[in-house]
Amino acid sequence: MRRALLAWVLLGLLAGPGVAQAQSVMLTGSIGNRAILIIDGAAPRTLAPGQTVQGVRLIGMQGDEAVIEAGGRRSTLRMDSVVSVGGSGGGGANGSRIVLTADSRGHFLTQGSINGRSVNFMLDTGATSIAMSAADAQRIGLDASKGQPVQMRTANGITQGYRVRLNSVRVGDVEVFDVEGIVSPQPMPFVLLGNSFINRFSMRRDAEQMVLERRF
Repeated sequence: MRRALLAWVLLGLLAGPGVAQAQSVMLTGSIGNRAILIIDGAAPRTLAPGQTVQGVRLIGMQGDEAVIEAGGRRSTLRMDSVVSVGGSGGGGANGSRIVLTADSRGHFLTQGSINGRSVNFMLDTGATSIAMSAADAQRIGLDASKGQPVQMRTANGITQGYRVRLNSVRVGDVEVFDVEGIVSPQPMPFVLLGNSFINRFSMRRDAEQMVLERRF
């Protein structure tokens, strides 16, 4: 058995007409081309490619990653990566709940998008706004120079950043609009998912999971 993989994916599965239900799936290892999955905290199940258990179908294993399908959508499970997808299969962003699982270092990481461009987020309740490096801003096509100049205090002293407005920020099937962001000239390994996004949600810690519920 290969080493355990600490990867969670939140899958919106149809529980009935128009009703979506969150489901958790964890990849804990593999045997050959078969994946060992824990679905909703139940006992581990070993799935061969093409096999379906509790609405989760294994498409295949590739290295230390598993591709699964649930609710009509495909997702990739990998180490220390969290993905949230909707159950409708239509690619919409009508969700209201985000569940993140801590990685081996206690960080909450997730893939998402800003203005429709893919980014890697790290949840940071100490950050006032969504914060990103100038390199990330350039990669997603954001012209920071059109923002408001701000003075930023860093380990290397005072530097200039820019306060910007982000048209949309999406995590899984949850999308919010008109969010404040900060672009820093300093390199950053992740985009910080700060309070300009978090404050749109109520938040609670449940063991190794962080649950964000949309405020309406």
